[in-house]
Amino acid sequence: MTKRQKKLLTRIIIAAVIYIAGIFLPLEGIPQLTLYLLCYAVIGWDIVWKAITNITHGQIFDENFLMTIATVGALVLGEYSEGVAVMLFYQIGEWFQSYAVSKSRKSITNLMDIRPDYANVERNGELQQVDPEEVKVGDIIIVRPGERIPLDGTILKGTSTLDTSALTGESMPRDVEAGMDVISGCINQTGILHIRTTKEFGESTVSKILDLVENASDKKAKTENFITRFAKYYTPAVVIGALALAILPPLITGQPFMAWIYRALTFLVISCPCALVISIPLSFFGGIGGASKSGVLVKGSNYLEILANTEIVVFDKTGTLTKGSFAVTELRTEGVSKDQLLEIAAYAEDYSNHPISQSIKKAYNKVIDSSRIQDVQEIAGHGVHAIIDGQSVFAGNTKLMEREGITIPYTSDVGTLIYIAVNNKYWGHIVIEDEIKPDAAEAITSLKSCGVRQTIMLTGDSDAVGQKVASKLGLDHAYTELLPADKVERVERLLSGKNDKTSLAFVGDGINDAPVLARADVGIAMGGLGSDAAIEAADVVLMTDEPSKIATVIKIARKTLRIAHENIVFALAVKFLVLFLGAIGYASMWAAVFADVGVSVIAILNAIRAMNVKKYN
Repeated sequence: MTKRQKKLLTRIIIAAVIYIAGIFLPLEGIPQLTLYLLCYAVIGWDIVWKAITNITHGQIFDENFLMTIATVGALVLGEYSEGVAVMLFYQIGEWFQSYAVSKSRKSITNLMDIRPDYANVERNGELQQVDPEEVKVGDIIIVRPGERIPLDGTILKGTSTLDTSALTGESMPRDVEAGMDVISGCINQTGILHIRTTKEFGESTVSKILDLVENASDKKAKTENFITRFAKYYTPAVVIGALALAILPPLITGQPFMAWIYRALTFLVISCPCALVISIPLSFFGGIGGASKSGVLVKGSNYLEILANTEIVVFDKTGTLTKGSFAVTELRTEGVSKDQLLEIAAYAEDYSNHPISQSIKKAYNKVIDSSRIQDVQEIAGHGVHAIIDGQSVFAGNTKLMEREGITIPYTSDVGTLIYIAVNNKYWGHIVIEDEIKPDAAEAITSLKSCGVRQTIMLTGDSDAVGQKVASKLGLDHAYTELLPADKVERVERLLSGKNDKTSLAFVGDGINDAPVLARADVGIAMGGLGSDAAIEAADVVLMTDEPSKIATVIKIARKTLRIAHENIVFALAVKFLVLFLGAIGYASMWAAVFADVGVSVIAILNAIRAMNVKKYN
């Protein structure tokens, strides 16, 4: 609880004690009035002062003005108990609002804690603690256990585990070692790391995330803008309506003015648009906070509204649905075992750093005895020739096999195929593919279960590779062999063919995806390994690189929008009902208290639900 909240709560308690004393003590006349005025001063002085200062600044029609006029008017009419009660309950509502906003900000401020306070830089053999903004690209920083990594970089020395929960929302620590890239904002847990920085602080991951979060509230949803416009015209209208209610009926009917003035003051209390003005932005703020808990950054509440209406999700393939790294997926042999085929291929590829060679050695996963390799010759565009254990080994593509006159059987396997021949005898082939992410199939299933009509993949890969991935994942369509410009054109076609009330989301991770991310109704970027350009162009960033989080954030967006609409309908329905009853004399100040403070508290408590994120399956 903040100092301001504690002070307000203390004033509420003191005022409540004085108010109860005024009700139960046998006081009349001046003593009773003095007690109620004391209570009013304790609980309402700040509201009256805000009303006065706002009037001097040209802001007349706000809730402070309405509450001041209504409560002071009630006191003048001799309705001491009701006038003070309205102000007391209004302040109780304000306290609830303040508490709710603080609670909704908590997940955001927790995220803001990722900003590092310092960096340990090695200069002239000495360790200096400097501001992260002073560190240059190429400097060596040392991060000790318990410290936060201040800048993006590559580990030169050391092994450790990193707590990435502040960035990704995931509690599982990540193991790192020399040669691996690390991003700022993670907490080093175990070993000492020596890191060479690859970005300045202003361009680092943590800086970009903080900038996204700080600017998220600038982009309002249509629902929020509607409430802002509504309040702008609604408040002056009800003030004019209250004046008319106080003056016209007595003049027309000849009835006493006092009764109608009391109704007008009740009308003013009821008319306060607090429930709408407070709870609607709070709902969206809570939704953004709830998404950040799940490792998803939403750059504005307007994107939550767009996500809630998403019916078409278009994916890039590499780095989005797949890992963007090669892996051995199949071993096809003739006359030898799979272990023999993989072993001879790993030895043949030992001296190569090509990603395909690396994937074969990773699949073999044993120490290679270099003494067994007598000679290695790389054949450009074909593969390699090696002498292993005195045997002639060829490993490469179909061109290499054709050149050496080695017959290979037909295969329907799709992917990158490495054929192996030993002493001119065909041993088999290895299928190497871009690995599909573990949760990619789950992502597609979850999207369809939450009402997404079409899931589409765009890729520059061959048709055979693209269709195989689409089939495995259960995608509705796959468009293959596309250039970056072709992807934009394809998205343009999809946008022109959809309903105006529905949205199209594009999910990508690479530099070539930036134009499409910007063109879609809502662009979603992979933030963990995604390029800076993609993250910059996107409206939503998945910090875990997990496509399954897309369904999660869509469900959060729909829940947020549903809560906002519930609050609008509930608040307006109660307001207009009690306003009508107040105008005809059937609603007292106590009914007005419920219509204002009661509705506000209920709407605020409902809005807080947007922050409660459950694990969506």
